[in-house]
Amino acid sequence: MAGEIREITQTFERISAHSHIRGLGLDENLRAKDVADGLVGQKRAREAAGVIVRLIKSGKMAGRGILMAGPPGTGKTAIAVAISKELGKDIPFVQVSASEFYSAEMKKTEALIQAMRKAIGVRIRETRTVLEGEVVGLDYNMVPNPYNPTQKIPESATLTLATKDEKRTFSVGGRLAMQFFTQGIEVGDVIVIDKETGRIGKLGRSEKAKKKYDLGDDEVVPVPSGKVEKEKEFTYVVTLHDLDEANARRTSIFSLFSPPSREIDNEVREAVDEQVKRLVEEGRAELVPGVLFIDETHLMDIELFAFMNRAMESEMAPIIILASNRGFSRIRGTDIVAPHGIPLDLLDRLLIITTEPYSREEIKTIIEIRAAESGIMLSNEAMEKLTDIGEKTSLRYAVQLLAPAYEFAKMRNSGKVELEDVERAASIFADVSQSSAYLKKWEEKMLGM
Repeated sequence: MAGEIREITQTFERISAHSHIRGLGLDENLRAKDVADGLVGQKRAREAAGVIVRLIKSGKMAGRGILMAGPPGTGKTAIAVAISKELGKDIPFVQVSASEFYSAEMKKTEALIQAMRKAIGVRIRETRTVLEGEVVGLDYNMVPNPYNPTQKIPESATLTLATKDEKRTFSVGGRLAMQFFTQGIEVGDVIVIDKETGRIGKLGRSEKAKKKYDLGDDEVVPVPSGKVEKEKEFTYVVTLHDLDEANARRTSIFSLFSPPSREIDNEVREAVDEQVKRLVEEGRAELVPGVLFIDETHLMDIELFAFMNRAMESEMAPIIILASNRGFSRIRGTDIVAPHGIPLDLLDRLLIITTEPYSREEIKTIIEIRAAESGIMLSNEAMEKLTDIGEKTSLRYAVQLLAPAYEFAKMRNSGKVELEDVERAASIFADVSQSSAYLKKWEEKMLGM
């Protein structure tokens, strides 16, 4: 109900492998700091990535490619994620593994085309009639849910919006009321409603609104001035793939859902391209080339490489970043051995950024950052042990041991991971070399191909 305050007793937060990364950690002269924005070391690679970001923002990288090459666990994906953070929300960043191109649902070249078009944005400007203001009143008419009578849902609502100059009250139907309810709109929020589509956008919390519990999640914004109902110019970014799907379904881009993966006809894409070109020529839109990051590049075959090489020359091509941890390897689909398993004609047109193994101090710092991000306290002995493991086996394995070691610490009713917790975790979870030794020992009992 509106105005109800509920105490949150338990929260769930998923800490992903790169959730701690905020950017590339560079100064204004593109010099990498030792530790900044969640990144450690790899200064040369980060500085090169900083140059790439500037080229992308200035529109000078369209149709070009970058290769990030280095041993496993040296920060290639982390730097790619940092690039996306530096680019901002408006520039599309699509991350895929090359294995995702091989699917029973569509041809591999179609999967690559869709990934590329997801990485190309179109910034569209248009004027729409909206209702905008601070929510000063919101009362729901609640009724039992027809699918679950024990639960109540809003059937309608009475909404009062106010600007600095006007206040208006509206009666809204179930669809809008449900949007308010599910988005958690409450008194004190500043919102905007598109009259044509009924889409609701929360701009933030009013400067005047005071919350008893402020978690810092909402941006504080000023109360709008003028009339509640007004004409307003909107700028938003959609991708070419969004437009492809919308055009294929013959529907508006404002009602996009997530349909099952399927192939899109070339005629549809050509029509979308013509539509976008017309909008650009009329000054109502502009292309925003984004970034397509393809990991495990060696899994691509010669057909995909040839297709990509040709597609990169198109005027509607994203910036493509490939990542490889392979040395000289066979190009899939051929008997040719090439650096990184990439054809030489494609490799020759890529800017190559190399990463190197981390030093002991860098490994220690990375473990400290990951532990802090996960809310895990480590004793000095535990930290040194994890650093030893990271140096002798792999950084990834050392980081993976953080969570189980913390579970063992909690079993001891301790909030700090000690040496014994790390040793216990390492004794029951094998690293790559231990797993290989296990396979050799029991090879005869294992099932083969």
